[in-house]
Order: sequence, then structure tokens, then C-alpha cells
Amino acid sequence: MPEKQNIEYKQSWHDDYLKWVCGFANAVGGKIYIGKDDDGNIIHLENYRKLMESIPQKIRNTLGITCDVNLQEDEDKKYIEIIVNPYSVPVSIRGRYYYRSGSTKTELTGIELNEFLLKKAGKTWDDVIEERATIDDIDANSIAKYIEDAKDGDRLPDVEGLSILQFLEKLRLVENNKIKRSAIVMFGKDPGRFYPGISVRIGRFVNDDADLRFHDVLEGNIVYLLKEVIKQLGYKYLVKQIEFRGILRIEKGEYPLEALREMLLNALVHRTYIGVHVQIRVYNDKIMIWNEGGLPYDMDIEMLKGVHTSYPRNRLIADACFKAGYIDTWGRGTLKIINSCKKAGLPTPEIIETAGGIQVTLFKVGSDEELHTPQVTEQVTEQVTEQVTEQVKKLLQCIEEEEYSNAELMNQLGVKHRPTFLYNYLQKALDLKLIEMTIPDKPKSSKQKYRLTEKGRQIKESWRK
Repeated sequence: MPEKQNIEYKQSWHDDYLKWVCGFANAVGGKIYIGKDDDGNIIHLENYRKLMESIPQKIRNTLGITCDVNLQEDEDKKYIEIIVNPYSVPVSIRGRYYYRSGSTKTELTGIELNEFLLKKAGKTWDDVIEERATIDDIDANSIAKYIEDAKDGDRLPDVEGLSILQFLEKLRLVENNKIKRSAIVMFGKDPGRFYPGISVRIGRFVNDDADLRFHDVLEGNIVYLLKEVIKQLGYKYLVKQIEFRGILRIEKGEYPLEALREMLLNALVHRTYIGVHVQIRVYNDKIMIWNEGGLPYDMDIEMLKGVHTSYPRNRLIADACFKAGYIDTWGRGTLKIINSCKKAGLPTPEIIETAGGIQVTLFKVGSDEELHTPQVTEQVTEQVTEQVTEQVKKLLQCIEEEEYSNAELMNQLGVKHRPTFLYNYLQKALDLKLIEMTIPDKPKSSKQKYRLTEKGRQIKESWRK
């Protein structure tokens, strides 16, 4: 059985592996096998008696938890099984917190640690009382606009005739007459006074990020931003195509309005509000929206492209947006973006994790099929070829339809200095997405190999022609 999210193999014991125990305890639990290699093959432990005494003591004394430590035997080979149960309280090792994510151990710091500790306490960031705020910090006009928006749906409870405080209580945005952070983000008069990174910044770029032509900074609560950002994009940043059917003038946006709205909603609802502002970059051929805050530990990008469960980072903000009809709670936001682009004849949007957040990009090029026409492929190939160095070109010429290790590639290239190979050849080809890892979840695996991507094959084909 290979290593996975709740299984870890170690050939021998080292006290540093207490971090793995901590990571499992803070996640969904798991098992650590001492005396097995990466493939699960048993390696006999000579000192198993000593380890059976010391490991339980070290776990209890260092982490303050207990684990089942069992001696196992197979064909006269002894190995140890450590069963770690998940804990509802945070577990630390010398003041440091670790979490098992996928098949890797991650140390939690900064924003991630703050969210983790809140989650263990049964709260999210927006569920905390904002001691600096009073009812006077809530904008009545924003509440009125919110109620008006909610009329089209049937999700908002009856709020007619309620005071501002009573209205917020209906949405669970106050506690003991004290304002929560979620109330400020949704309806605050000046949310930036409490959380400086709450703004949305829009920039118009031409060729690259260095070529900024103009930009705007929009500040306000979510109800305001939902309307104003879309309005500003349509008024100043995006071009509307005009066609006539008889005497009827029809305007069509560059990108589906539904996709833009869902992108903005996802960025505002699921972002980290103690981080930096939401960024919207508009180029000649694409538009991208980025918000700080990665995916939950139990999710990955591929899950967003299909039907998935909704895991809101800000639970109360998400619930308030749901009651207004802005979002649903079925995890369909990304599917709406993808499907609306497909319906409009645009390429499939790109969704990636980058710079500690999520970035969604819409492309203005035609349909998916059009992307692979000879003309478009040739244009893409020319753009990438301009960035290919001689070293990268030599590397690609060594790779056929097979998988190669570092040593094999260095041997074919005749390069003996490993750092030179890694920096000048391998990493640059990876950055250009011309090659890819066979084991992307374990970049430093001893069994790691590399192969051509589709883009790499296109580049090589263009050289042959």
C-alpha cells in the first residue's frame, strides 16, 4: 500500500517524526509505520524493544496525547505501527502546530494557524466579536439594498419592521448585542477602518504586469462591492461588442456576466480578511481575479472543477450571501463559471492556487477547439519559444515519449554540476510548463522523474517543422 493522506512509512525512528504524529492528530488521524520503506516493504527493526518503550513516552511527554503503538511481525521481520487518532483540540509540539495535508506534513503559521485555532474552537474568523464596533458602524442603506436583492429569492426570514440590531440578530451577526466581524464586512459604513485589506483593486494591463495603464481602488462592504465592481468593469475596463438585429442594438460583453459575478463572489466570500486586498487584472486577452486564502486542507483544485461540497472560510458571511440569493451552498460557483464560459464559446477558465491564494482566469480567445487550431497553436508556440533558453532547448531535445530521472537527464546533457542543471535547465523548463513531474505531490522523492507536457510536445514539433 503506498503512502497517502493517513499513512506514512519510515525506515527507522527519529524524534523529528513526532511532528508527523502532531500533523495526524490535528487532521483526520492516521497511521505511521516504523520499519517500512516508501513502497511499504518491511525493513526489520533491530531495536524494536527499545522503541516500543520510548515512542509512547515521547508522544505523551512531548505532545500531551496518547497513541496506540503496536509491534507487528511479518516473516520474522519486526516493525512498529503507530495509530494516531484525530483530536478535537489543537495539538502542538514545543509551541509549533503541524497539519497533515494530502501526503505531506505542513507547519501552520500566520493566517493558517489563526484559522486552524478558530476552527478547533468551533468558530471561523467572521464569527468573532469586533469589540471596536458599535451599531453606528452599520450602514442602513446597505441593509435596505440587501433586503431588496433578497426579494427575488425565498431564503431571507421575515425582517419587515425590524431595527438594525434585530435584523443583524436574524442573520446571527451579533452576539449579546455586540457586532461581529461578519456584520462589518457585509454592512459596515467603513469596513476599511477595521480591516485595511478589504478593498478590491482593478488594474488595466496591456502586455504584461509591468505595463499598467490605469487602475482603481474600490472600498466598501460586500453589498456595495458586488454592485460597484461589476459596474466599474463594464464602464471602464471591458469592451462591449455591438451588433444589430434589424434596428435593434444588442450589446454583448467580452465575458459572461454570470462568470464575472461568481468570480467576484467567490473572492469576497472565501477570502482571508486579515490579508491583502482582492486583485482584478484586466489584459487584452484575459481577466483574472485573485484573493488571498488557499483551499481547505481536504480539497484540491481538481475538486473545484466538478460537483463538490461547499467549505466556506467565512461561515456567517457565506450564510448571509446565501440568504440574499447571491450564492448557493452547494459548491456550484466554480461550475457556473466554467459552464457559462463554455456556453459563450470561450476557453475553459483556469483555476490555480498561487501566492497564498486562489486565482481564476477567463480567456477571451474563442472556443476550446479554436485554441488547438494550427493558427492559434503557432501563436502560442512563438510566444513560448521566445522564452526558451539554449539550456532548456537542449533539455527538451533529450526527452522523448519516456520518463527520465535527474541523473539520466544530466548524463544525456553531459552536465556534471547538479545545481547548474537544476537552476539553468530543469527549473526553467518546469516554470514554462514544458515538462512536468511524475510525482508532483512529492517534489523531492527519490523516485521522481520528468516527462514532456503537451506544450512541450508542441514546441518540439514546431522545431522539427
